[in-house]
Parts: sequence; structure tokens; C-alpha cells
Amino acid sequence: MPTDATISSASVKGLLYAVTQCGADAGALSQAVGLDTAELDDPDGRIPMATMQRLWGLAVEVTGDPHLDLHMAQHVHHSSYGVLAYVLMHSPTLGVAIHNLCHYGDIVCSGTRISLRHIGDSVELVVEITSPSIVYPHFVLNSELSIYLHMLRLLSGQSLAPEALHLAYPAPANTREHVRVFAPALVQFGTPYSALRLPAAVLALPILTADPHLLALLEPHAAALLARLHKLPALADRVRHELVHLLVQSEPTLEAVAEALSLSPRILQRQLRKDGYSYQQLLDEVRRELAERHLREGILSIKDIALRLGFAEPSVFIRAFRRWTGQTPGMFRRASY
Repeated sequence: MPTDATISSASVKGLLYAVTQCGADAGALSQAVGLDTAELDDPDGRIPMATMQRLWGLAVEVTGDPHLDLHMAQHVHHSSYGVLAYVLMHSPTLGVAIHNLCHYGDIVCSGTRISLRHIGDSVELVVEITSPSIVYPHFVLNSELSIYLHMLRLLSGQSLAPEALHLAYPAPANTREHVRVFAPALVQFGTPYSALRLPAAVLALPILTADPHLLALLEPHAAALLARLHKLPALADRVRHELVHLLVQSEPTLEAVAEALSLSPRILQRQLRKDGYSYQQLLDEVRRELAERHLREGILSIKDIALRLGFAEPSVFIRAFRRWTGQTPGMFRRASY
């Protein structure tokens, strides 16, 4: 899994096209975030996740559509998302298509992890945020899950009825658009993970556009793109990635990170020192990035942010944040509005 998260140029073009469809100036938006649109000409090109996040924040503002993330599927056809879209279009069944989506998903966005979970007679398509560069997780989760539902309906030619939608962020003031887009699913916020639940029977549905000969041609290209993305990153980046993952579910200890990387704690510390890093330095960097993201969103309380980042007490978090930024969390939050 790459840690310096990137997103495909096709996905960035998709967002800019949606902005244009809403009557806003995509060129001015690109200029505002420092994006050279010539970079988008390469269909296999990559754009830093941080750039895409700045685009999201401004795109919602300039279009005047607070639910632009939920409306992406109606603005942009899924085939515009490059080779992965064509791999899905030529998979024989929805089950195979979802397997390919989980396997090749980094081709579109390397800042999220997609997986399929079987629960009785249902399956859940789970999307997990893995990059600290994602400062607007609700935009990412809403857009990805709504696009996947729309895509599965188009591929199967069936009006699939999702059973539930889980979103791992607090409920916004107005949830009517979530309910409309994902109908008839039961929409739940503040859940431990984000997922779209469907009847397991949908996995057997055939895909109308499937062509096994084209799939055989497309998969080697997708595999090559994935291999290029998954070149082993520097050890410090791998540690950062594991820290983001551990902070979601457990204590981010040196021992836990070392185990995830198949290293002993002593060897991990030694190799980090050799590269000019320390474990605590990397933990502080990740905690700071995540803390700033949560504070900008203004949804979680400072106490809840402290708990999510593995601090025993809010006071410990406040002291650490002041050491990192020279401000208290409250000051930083007020300055972000």
C-alpha cells in the first residue's frame, strides 16, 4: 500500500467536469490550488491527494452544492475513471467486479482501502480512509460509496436495493440527501466503519457489458499500474501508514508497528535512526495531521479528538498540540473557521 497517497488524473478530471456541469469555472479552481491541468493529459497520471483535497474544499464552495460529493455519480459516468472502470465493465459478474475493485482500487485512489465483508445473507463493501492527507473524509466516503452503488446498478442493469449505509462520521445537520441517494438503505452515521450493505445474491448477477477477451487485455495493464504504485516506499512512510491504521482501532505502540512491518522493535528503531527519524517523531507527525483535520471539520469535540488519537487525557493532547503548533486546539479551530 503506497503511503504518499495519490489519486488518478481521471478522478481529478471527473471532479473538474462536475464543477463545470454546475456552472463554475474549473480553470480558475485548478489555478487556485496550484494544479497544472497539463498533468491531467496522461490517462495514467497521478495527482497528490493533498491537491485533490484542496480541490474538494473549493469545489463545494464555488458550485454552491453542499452535496456535490453525493452528486458525483450523476455528473460523471463511471467509465471516465480509466482502466479500472473498463476492468469492471468486462468482468463476468458483480462478484468478480467487486473483487477487482478491491484488488485494483489503488489505481483510482491510494488513500482509501476497499474490501468486501460477508455477513450472513449480506455483503458489505467497506471503504476505509488510510491517508492522513485526506482532510475531508466525508467528501471521499460519500463520493466513493455513491459512485460504487451507481456503478453496480449500471453494470448489472438492475435497480439494486442496498440494505444499509454505514458512515464513520457524525451525522450532519441535514441528512435528507444521503437518504435520497442511497434509498432504500437504512442510513446510519457515527458507525465504527463506512460501508454499503447489499444482499449477497447480487454477487451472482451477470454484467451486461462483459467481454472476456477485452478483460484479458485490460488486466495486465491494470496489474502493471498497481505494481508501479506499490513499489516499496521508504521505511518512514510505511511507519506513517501503519500508525494511521492503528490509531483507528488500537494503541499505536512501537511493538504493534514493528509487528505489522515484520520487524523487531529494535531493528525498526535502528533503521529509523539511520534514516534520520525516530518513532516518536513520526507518531507526532501523524497525530498532528489527523488532529488538524478533525479540528478543521469542527464535528468532534476536543475530548473526542484526544481519545481518537490515543491520548489518555485531553490535557495531554492539548499540551502536545501546543508543542506542535504553538496554539491550543481551541485557538486552531477558531482560526480555521
